[in-house]
Amino acid sequence: MVTKNDMMIGREREKAELQRSLESDRSEFVIVYGRRRVGKTYLVDHFFNHSYDFSFVGGHRLPKTRQLRNFAKSLKKYANLKQMPVFHEWFDAFDALEEYLESLSDDRRKVIFFDEMPWIDTPHSEFVDALEMFWNGWAARRSDIVFVASGSSTSWMVDKIVENQGGLHGRVTNNIYVRPFTLYETEQYLHSRNINWDRYQILQAYMVIGGIPFYYSLLDPRESLVQNIDRLFFRKNGELRTEFEELYNALFTHSEKYVSVVRALNAVRDGMTRDEISKATSLKDAVLTNVLRNLERCDFIIRYSQYGNKTKGAIYRLVDFYTLFYYRFVESHNGKDEQWWSHHFQSHSVESWQGMSFELICLTHLDQIKRRLGISGIAAEASSWRNAVSKGTDEKGAQIDLLIDRADRIINLCEMKFSVNPYVISKDYEQTLRLRMAIFKGKTNTRKSLVNTFVTTFGVANGIHHSIVDSEVLMEDLFEP
Repeated sequence: MVTKNDMMIGREREKAELQRSLESDRSEFVIVYGRRRVGKTYLVDHFFNHSYDFSFVGGHRLPKTRQLRNFAKSLKKYANLKQMPVFHEWFDAFDALEEYLESLSDDRRKVIFFDEMPWIDTPHSEFVDALEMFWNGWAARRSDIVFVASGSSTSWMVDKIVENQGGLHGRVTNNIYVRPFTLYETEQYLHSRNINWDRYQILQAYMVIGGIPFYYSLLDPRESLVQNIDRLFFRKNGELRTEFEELYNALFTHSEKYVSVVRALNAVRDGMTRDEISKATSLKDAVLTNVLRNLERCDFIIRYSQYGNKTKGAIYRLVDFYTLFYYRFVESHNGKDEQWWSHHFQSHSVESWQGMSFELICLTHLDQIKRRLGISGIAAEASSWRNAVSKGTDEKGAQIDLLIDRADRIINLCEMKFSVNPYVISKDYEQTLRLRMAIFKGKTNTRKSLVNTFVTTFGVANGIHHSIVDSEVLMEDLFEP
């Protein structure tokens, strides 16, 4: 099959997996999932060049009767039927699909694409049961079917298909999760749309909307970043102002539970343990486990261990940049100032938010940091560390948001600083860093060498206190592939 993969930004791994399924000598059940607006449908449509033997898109909040009618309409088109069939059950609809596919030539692969599959599975529809019968009773027994299913509702895709405990258990042959763009891919995408911002501006844009391709497609090349943010977030009915209402509903069943966790994590900059999240949300046991797992699968949160304790006390942090920006600046905006960002983007509150967002960008680009440090080939584990102290004691507390524990007996203690100029280390800050190193070494009893690593936008300024810096990673390094 002729494809146009060379025109797509990134997605090399995903395209390779689709190619493998296309060239397989067996029937393939492929699922493509990921958060809303990340480019799942675009990936599949582009890879197959819209050349399907059958495709169907589920309708949002449509009843079973309307879903079946739309399915019949698609079948009429692809099978070139004179009249549109009438289906009352999904079993009948899949029987008709089998009959049509059997009429096609046996000497080539047949590609079927079901998009927004979670929307098709309306209450009491028996859609999953019919799909199970279609796959197990017919498609899997052949060697020429490539069945691709996509959907934004990660919880549905995982629970009903990937981890299905019934007849579809273990039937998925290729599981493709579409992740947000990295900074490298974001830069490529923006340049493809003739948005030629420098990397400092791209970094600022990433702080607002992360690596979601659709959000970048809304940017107007004729406007500055500041103007684009005003138009998309602060203008009445701006496209990304109203996006939040649908985001979690589209992704998760019982979305209110997910929103409660996200809101709790948003309120604590340094992250929370599972116990802290449970106390803040009243979610417990299996319910909380499922919510945290699905949020992590969608790249809304990250989980990393605390140094010295790999199994307990893991820290969860909210890393969905769109959500963080919405909660920080948009949710409370009254809509009266449609140029709010233009009037406030140089304020202290924005500066503080940028510092936090830069830390999260570093946490989500650990591969690039390791590559710059020359430790990509060395076993290394990222974690955090807290030395909590009780009130009323003279003991000093300390915290390290990112440390990289390496197999070569070195630990990088990372400081992440966002600045418009080379970062200047003051005398007090140098003393703070030296005290933190002493506390860490004393509390952990580590015998490994400690290395102070600074991850900054434009480097650390030369000065009398620069000697505390052992290694550096610059903004430019985060843009590496």
